[in-house]
Amino acid sequence: MWGWNQTSLEDFILQGLFDESFNHLCLFLLIMLVFLTAVSGNSLTILLICADPHLHTPMYFLLSQLSLMDLMHVSTTIPKMATNYLSGKKSISFVGCATQHFMYLSLGGAECVLLALMSYDRYVAICHPLRYTVLMSRSVGVMMAVMSWLSASVNSLIHTSILMSFPFCGSRIIQHFYCEYPAVVKLVCGDVTLYEITVYICSVVLLLLPIILVSTSYGFILHSVMQMRSAGSKRNAFATCSSHLIVVSLWYGACMFSYMRPRSQRTPFQDKVGSVFYSIITPTLNPLIYTLRNKDVAKALKRVLRRDIFA
Repeated sequence: MWGWNQTSLEDFILQGLFDESFNHLCLFLLIMLVFLTAVSGNSLTILLICADPHLHTPMYFLLSQLSLMDLMHVSTTIPKMATNYLSGKKSISFVGCATQHFMYLSLGGAECVLLALMSYDRYVAICHPLRYTVLMSRSVGVMMAVMSWLSASVNSLIHTSILMSFPFCGSRIIQHFYCEYPAVVKLVCGDVTLYEITVYICSVVLLLLPIILVSTSYGFILHSVMQMRSAGSKRNAFATCSSHLIVVSLWYGACMFSYMRPRSQRTPFQDKVGSVFYSIITPTLNPLIYTLRNKDVAKALKRVLRRDIFA
């Protein structure tokens, strides 16, 4: 038993995304540029929401939590990938791999729940505007954020504990650039069929239930918008919701591609492409979408810049 524990606690090898060719060096530099854009964009969104009193509403509080999740998500995977590529080392410790798995799964799950709750916020704002301050008070917004973080963290802790308790033998090369579940579970020696079925069911619940809530909320929103007589009100409603809908489509689409396909249809290349999209591209696009398409955020940016310039 002690020998099994010693073997299981050995380092893993991350295959990574790049080799030493010039083309891959260019791709690496592009990924780092995208990473810096994601870090600066999400950090700016959080700072804007904290600094501007006009954005101290439940909607923007939830948006700040989304930006925080995205910021932590890219910081969980990209720095390690970049360090391994630049140093020429590809190893990651057992504890490091478990920590990375826990973090990315927690943040991904929290974002799934939060995006669904944000759709409820939009439903209340458009369908019940006079009751918005009652139904979406500050305490309700905080409770939504806590629910997102806590439920996802508990789910991730359970799955990470089970996965990392399995014996790993033979090749410890992870065909990925970070310790994502589909790549790590392939290294387990033993029958994990039951566990894979359990993970698949949890993925379906964590993705489909939020999608149902989002679809229901926007179904009611669309019905209310169609009944509006003012063309200006319709434009404002669509402008408010379009940013959230784009973000929801990108995130859930990438997650479904990565986690709801049968194992027999998976390839390491497809897993890497899906992971790059939802762990790098989506966190980069989110603040850009909200900043460019949301007038309140754009106005807040102008106010903060004007205040700093004339201070």
